[in-house]
Amino acid sequence: MSARNQRDGHVLALSGGVGGAKLALGLARILPPGKLTVVANTGDDFEHLGLRISPDLDTLTYALAGLDDRERGWGRAEETWTFMRALTSLGGENWFQLGDADLALHVERTWRLRTGFTLTEVTDHIRRTLGIASRLLPMSDDPVSTRVETDEGWLDFQDYFVRRRCEPVVRKVAFVGAERARAHTEMLAMLRDPALRAVVLCPSNPFVSIEPILAIMGVREMLRDCPVPVVAVSPIIGGKAVKGPTAKMFAELGLEPSARAVAERYRDFLDAYVVDEADAGMTPPEGVAIVPEKTLMLSLEDRDRVARAVLAAADAVSGKAPDGDRG
Repeated sequence: MSARNQRDGHVLALSGGVGGAKLALGLARILPPGKLTVVANTGDDFEHLGLRISPDLDTLTYALAGLDDRERGWGRAEETWTFMRALTSLGGENWFQLGDADLALHVERTWRLRTGFTLTEVTDHIRRTLGIASRLLPMSDDPVSTRVETDEGWLDFQDYFVRRRCEPVVRKVAFVGAERARAHTEMLAMLRDPALRAVVLCPSNPFVSIEPILAIMGVREMLRDCPVPVVAVSPIIGGKAVKGPTAKMFAELGLEPSARAVAERYRDFLDAYVVDEADAGMTPPEGVAIVPEKTLMLSLEDRDRVARAVLAAADAVSGKAPDGDRG
């Protein structure tokens, strides 16, 4: 396809929560309306107080709608906490914070799911109601649960991440149900489409945000055979995670916490890799183009700048290496 048509094409982004949502927002801001589809990790989803909670979908929803609390990095801006105070006074479980406005989203999602809507349909209803132009999809309508084996035994991800504040030592990560889950049909169709401009892996924790998506049958293989460039952004800068337990998990799993280590996890399908300028000297996996950029996204302008670097990297990649050409 011509360079002009390529630049007019759709972009598919795979994302977790906070870090990924920053880049997703940048992409949404610089692309024409309707030219971005974001597929969210749902391995973090769980039921709490009888409600279906989808943390990464919610973070992406609030970011794309301009409702996110940028200081906390999660939840809604200008949130109030009357519900949590009342729940605490009753001796209820208060380890997972649910703001009053945030609670409304979980109630609406749970009600719609129980009346027969799919998670895709509920997510689409919410994003349209909030005026989000970009398409937002769960990775699957089938349940997949991320579990973490630690020095304290197996823990559900939210128990490890929120209740235990990532304190236990990680030994292994598993995605229960991934072998039976069906990848989202729209995602699979886009991965076959030569008119797609790029696939973007947002700067999210590879173990618990991106790899749950890759664990679903057929997704990794389709990325490997995808006819358009696949570009990732490193969630690690100079050996440290921008946010969350990424670097800690690498170290506990016996891996070097580095931008290079993240790229190695994607090497079988990755075409270009956007890293922070601090990691510009890294040796990339064979066949992967390195693009140095200031990747710390503190402002809206930072989000836009990194998004532009990602699209420029995709546009600079001319085709995929034949199967087997990657080391």
